[in-house]
Amino acid sequence: MPNKPKTKSARLDTVEPLGERVLIRKDEDKKVTKGGIELPDSIEIPNITGRIVAVSTQIEKDDNFPVRQYDRVLFNPKQAIPVEFEKDNCLFVVPIEDVVAVFRSSKD
Repeated sequence: MPNKPKTKSARLDTVEPLGERVLIRKDEDKKVTKGGIELPDSIEIPNITGRIVAVSTQIEKDDNFPVRQYDRVLFNPKQAIPVEFEKDNCLFVVPIEDVVAVFRSSKD
């Protein structure tokens, strides 16, 4: 039998979204509302929040998209692509049209 070449497992250092996409770290799911109501695990929330981790070069250069790295956003997860980058992080590559709101403080 010929010797098989040893392959090193590739370690990812960064994830860069391409096209009109952003990389978002999803906020942790809340199991209890502010009013104290417990939510079932199976509840489907159509929009979720998170922080933008990375912005594609195309979005960064386009003034029509008012988002930047570290913005907290509300997004529709229907077309979001999950990325298994770090075990404890919930990262998603999201089309910019699915980012429906940006949270800003009055100082911005």
